[in-house]
Amino acid sequence: MSGEQKSKAKTEQAKGKIKEAAGRLTGDERLEAEGREEQVKGDARAAKEKAKDVFKH
Repeated sequence: MSGEQKSKAKTEQAKGKIKEAAGRLTGDERLEAEGREEQVKGDARAAKEKAKDVFKH
């Protein structure tokens, strides 16, 4: 996985977890949903990069 893309994936996942937790603590359902969405985007980016690595070898 390219270092830059891996870093972006991890950052998206972390930001998503923080937003989701903040939304849960404050009762803000929209913020919580945004956090889950960011985590999914990060997971998808990581999966895409892993698939690229598999096909390179």
